[in-house]
Amino acid sequence: MNESKLEEGSSVALFGFGVTGRSVATALVQRNVSVVVFDDNPDNDMRGIAEGLGISLITPAESGGVEENMKTVDFAIPTPGLPESHDFFECAARKGIPIISEFDLAAQWDDRPILAITGTNGKTTVSTMVDEMLQKSGVASAMAGNSDIPLVSAIDNKEIETIVVEASSFRLSQSQRFKPHVAAWLNFAPDHLNVHKDLETYENAKKVIWRNLGSTGIAVANIGDEIVRRNIPPSASTITFGLSTGDSRVDDETLVVKEHPLLEVSELVRKAPHDILNALAAATIAIEGGATSKAIQEVLTTFSGLPHRMTYLGSSEGVGWYNDSKSTTPHSVAAAVQGFDNVVLIAGGQNKGIDLSPLGLLDKHLKSVIAIGEVAEEISQIFHKRVPVKTAETMENAVNLAYAQSQSGDLVILSPGCASFDLYRNYKERGKHFSKLVDEMILRQS
Repeated sequence: MNESKLEEGSSVALFGFGVTGRSVATALVQRNVSVVVFDDNPDNDMRGIAEGLGISLITPAESGGVEENMKTVDFAIPTPGLPESHDFFECAARKGIPIISEFDLAAQWDDRPILAITGTNGKTTVSTMVDEMLQKSGVASAMAGNSDIPLVSAIDNKEIETIVVEASSFRLSQSQRFKPHVAAWLNFAPDHLNVHKDLETYENAKKVIWRNLGSTGIAVANIGDEIVRRNIPPSASTITFGLSTGDSRVDDETLVVKEHPLLEVSELVRKAPHDILNALAAATIAIEGGATSKAIQEVLTTFSGLPHRMTYLGSSEGVGWYNDSKSTTPHSVAAAVQGFDNVVLIAGGQNKGIDLSPLGLLDKHLKSVIAIGEVAEEISQIFHKRVPVKTAETMENAVNLAYAQSQSGDLVILSPGCASFDLYRNYKERGKHFSKLVDEMILRQS
């Protein structure tokens, strides 16, 4: 572990000037740190913000590139999601420049308790529930990390007592000092292989969340996930959760949290297996963060999910329509369709370098598949001779095909299992477009 500290007067090379990069640069400038920023595709807004901060923003091809402009810097900070094969990392390694992360900066500048949550799926949902549980308990909390608010921005609010951090592998992979009070790992499935070198590197990034817990930290682990289970740190206090086993579990249709009955499964708004696991994880984390049982019960019995995560849009002619645009892995598609039959699945988009073939194992739940986006042909081949497949050029085409193929008792679910960047700016834009099209279709049929 690099023990060097970034001090006033230090110099930093920052790669990437998106939301996190701008927040990091602002925080560094406020602390009298010299910053040079690189970005592969800076726009006019980025250049204007950099000029306002008084820092240089250059592309790798300008002014001698990365190599020349990193000659005198003390630290290198990559934007979350920068591919590990990027020249920025190689240049830093050649020059012996320590790489630190946004999380490392926050750890150096702030020591308030952090409840951190990672996992291939469910991070945002569990983080949101934990934050709500704390706030309803009178704990001044905030969500940060892989959200609209970077951690280096969240720590500026001195009224916050506890910070709930959604910790993506992108942010964890380069972190050295990040030390949460509670660190939860929800699950593991192949993902983000367009950023991480391989599956082992992705796993190693995830387990960084437990690296610095020591004897005072608390690890919360999904005991039913083999990858999570084998990485549980022996030196930390550990609380496990699972559907039928663990310190927090389901026992006789009751959610038991740390051996204490909390509420009946029937009281949950959403009761799919992954919903129950999310509820158990959130309750366990929140209790360790100071939430009350009453507040936890209130959130669990009213929480209906996040936008674009199995959001019910309505029904037409007996067919239910769901928006699960946040689904970007086969693992999350499985969570969406398992427990249902007669699903018309709309899937596809831009692959993140992962194997999509596990989607074929869901065939028993599916009536048909509509393949969209860059991977439409790959999706079609996966389901060939398993279930009927059609290809849609646009989302409008996909909705029309789904309507034509469905009948009373069916469900139409947009659960892409892929990134959205082939056709949309993000999964939210994709989900909003799908929802708008479905709303218009339902209105026409009413």
